[in-house]
Amino acid sequence: MFVLLVEDDDVIADAICTYLTHQGLAVEHVSTLSAATTYMQSSNFDLCILDLNLPDGNGINWLSWLRDNRFSLPVLILTASNTIDDKVIGLKKGADDYLVKPFDLRELLARLLSLKRRASDRLSNTITHGALQYDLEQHKALLNGTLVCLSRNEDLLLQTFLNSPQQILTQSQLKNVLYGVCDDVASNALNVHIFNLRKKLGAPAIETIRGLGFRLGTIEVSH
Repeated sequence: MFVLLVEDDDVIADAICTYLTHQGLAVEHVSTLSAATTYMQSSNFDLCILDLNLPDGNGINWLSWLRDNRFSLPVLILTASNTIDDKVIGLKKGADDYLVKPFDLRELLARLLSLKRRASDRLSNTITHGALQYDLEQHKALLNGTLVCLSRNEDLLLQTFLNSPQQILTQSQLKNVLYGVCDDVASNALNVHIFNLRKKLGAPAIETIRGLGFRLGTIEVSH
C-alpha cells in the first residue's frame, strides 16, 4: 500500500513514516501542497494522509482541488482541531476520515486499512494513474473526467502499460499483445498506435526508453 503523507511537522511526519514503514506500508512524505500536487500527478497512491495547516495553504482547499480533478483515493485528515464544524467541512469537501492530534499510531494504521478495504470494494475494477482512470470491466478511459475514445489496439496498449506501470516493455512484447505471434505486421504499426495514444493522453504518457522499449509515463491534470 502506497501512502502520500502531507504534513509539515517533521516530528509527527517522522513518527508516522517510521511506524507505517515498519508495518509494511510505503510512504512518500511531502511538507507542502505544491509538492503534494506534483506527486499526485505522477504517482499512483492508494491513500493520502493530509494535514490541514500547511506552509503554502489550507489542506481543505487542496482536498477540493483533488476531488474536482477526479482523484478518488481515500483521504484521511489530520488536524489539531476537534470542533464538529471543522469535521463537517472536511467530510463535505471529500475527506473519508478524520483523526485529531494527538493520536495513537495504531489507530491511524487501523483507520488506513479500513479506508483501503472500502476503496478496494468500490474500485476493484478501476485503475488510476495520475489524471487517468481506467475501468477494466467497461474498457473506458477518463482523462481529467472526460471520456477518451480509444481504438481496440490503443485500449490493449493502455491496459498493458497500466498493468506494468514501472516496467519497460519491449517492442516485441507489445507486438505480441496486439498481434500475437503473427509475423505479417507492418514494421511501424506499433509506433503508429503509440503515437496516437500519446496524442490522446499527452506526449509524456508513454516514455521511449532508447534501445529498450516503452514505459508508462506521467499523465497530468490539466489546468
